[in-house]
Amino acid sequence: MKAFQNDIERFEKMNAQVLGVSTDSLETHEAFSKQLKLSFPLVVDDGTIRGIYGSGRMTHLIDQQGIVRYVHKGMPDNERLLQEVESLKSY
Repeated sequence: MKAFQNDIERFEKMNAQVLGVSTDSLETHEAFSKQLKLSFPLVVDDGTIRGIYGSGRMTHLIDQQGIVRYVHKGMPDNERLLQEVESLKSY
């Protein structure tokens, strides 16, 4: 999450919304966000999101029509993600 925060301005300049999602409690999210000084939202998942997109450390790039255009398992490289976000402009 800290890596996303480090590049948050670059994501925002590309009109990309960064969200963190997990089944942790709201209180856990708040503490984690405060500890890492995150400026993007963390979403508490009741299992619905995990059921749709899968579980584990995954990154999904979803275009403005709601179509998943890129999936990365594990910790992504922000440079690669930013390139993928740039490529979404063609959709």
